[in-house]
Amino acid sequence: MPHLDATRLRLPTGPRADMALAGVVLVLAGVAEGQRLGSNWDATTSVIGSWLLALAVCAALPLRRRHPVAVGWFTVIGTGVYYLLSTVDGPLVVIPIAALYALAAQGRTQASVAMAAVMVIGVGAGVLVGTGDVNGTAVFMLTGWLVAVVALGAMRHGRVAYAEEEARLRATQERLRIARELHDVIGHNMSMIHVQASSALHRLRKDPTQAQEALTAIKQGSKEGLQELRATLGVLRQVDDEAPTAPSPGLSRIDELVSSAARAGLDVRIEQSGTHSPLPASVDLAAYRIVQESLTNAVKHSDARHVAVRIHHGDRELTLSVQDDGQGATRSGHGGGSGIAGMTERARALGGTLSAEPGRAGGFIVRGQLPFSDHHEPIGGAVDDQDPAGG
Repeated sequence: MPHLDATRLRLPTGPRADMALAGVVLVLAGVAEGQRLGSNWDATTSVIGSWLLALAVCAALPLRRRHPVAVGWFTVIGTGVYYLLSTVDGPLVVIPIAALYALAAQGRTQASVAMAAVMVIGVGAGVLVGTGDVNGTAVFMLTGWLVAVVALGAMRHGRVAYAEEEARLRATQERLRIARELHDVIGHNMSMIHVQASSALHRLRKDPTQAQEALTAIKQGSKEGLQELRATLGVLRQVDDEAPTAPSPGLSRIDELVSSAARAGLDVRIEQSGTHSPLPASVDLAAYRIVQESLTNAVKHSDARHVAVRIHHGDRELTLSVQDDGQGATRSGHGGGSGIAGMTERARALGGTLSAEPGRAGGFIVRGQLPFSDHHEPIGGAVDDQDPAGG
C-alpha cells in the first residue's frame, strides 16, 4: 500500500478555502432539499426556489474578498429567504457565519454586528410568528454562535493590527538609533575636519610643517568618517530587519532559524557542502538574511510544510538554494512587502545574483550566488589611503 504522509495533508486556504466551504455546504443543502421531493421526484416551485437560493448564496462567498460588505449582506438576506421557503433545517447558515467572521477579521466590526443583529431578529420574528421550525432555545444558541464568531474575528483583527504596529514601532526605534549614530559620526568628524582645515589655512604660509600635519589629520579623519558612515548607512538600508546585535548573524547561527521555523510548523533540512572555509562577514550576513527571508516567506505566504536549504562553499563563491513544497505562487510584492526585492539587492551589492520563482514540480525556489575574493575583501575594492571612498 502507498505510504501516506500526514504532514503533507493541508487544508485549502485563501479563495480555495471559500470555494471548498461553499461546495460542501451546497452539496449538504442539496441533500437536505432532496427530502422534500415526492416519490416521483417532482420538484415544486418552493423546492426549486430553495435550490436556486442556496446556489446563489454559496456562489457569492468566493466573491467576499472583492466585495466583503455586499457579499455579507447578500448571504444574510439570501439565507433568511431560504429558510422562509424551505421546510428543512439545512446547513446554509454556515455561509453567512463565515462571511461575518471574515468581516470582523478585517476590522469591519460595525457591519458584522449589524448583520448578526439582523439574523437574530429574523429568527426571533420566526419564533414569535410561531412557524414551528424554531424556538427560543434556537434563538439563544444562534445568538451565542454569532457573538462568538464576531468576537473571534475581532480578536484576529486585533492581533494582526498589534503585530503591524509593533513592527512599525521597531522600525521607528531603529531609525532613531541610526539617526543618533549618524549625528555622532558626522558631527564628530566634520567638527574635527573644520578645526584642522582652519588651522591649516592659518599656518599654511607661516608654518608649512604644521599645516601639513593638519591636512594629514583631515585625510585620516575623513577616511575614518567615511568608513563609519558607510557602515551606518548599510544598517539603514536594512531598517526593516531585526536590530543588529553583536556578533553579526551568519550561517553559523542557521540552527536558530531552523528552530524558529520549527516552532512555526516548518520542517527544515539543511545540506552543506564544499570547503567550509571562513566567509567574509558581508557574504556570511547576506546568506543568513536570504535564508531567513526565504523561510519567513514559506511560513507566511505558501503554506509550506517542508523546506530544503542547500549551501555550497566554493573557493570564490557561495551558492545557496531554498526550496519549499508550498503553493508555488509568485510572492514578490506580496502584501506590499519587499522581501524578494531586498534579497536581490543584497546579492547584487556583493556582485552576485538571486532568482526567486515557482518550481516546476510545485513549491517555490530561491537561488543565490554570492562571490567573494581570495582575501575576503568587499566586492568593489577595499578602502585604502589613496581613495577613502573605496573607489
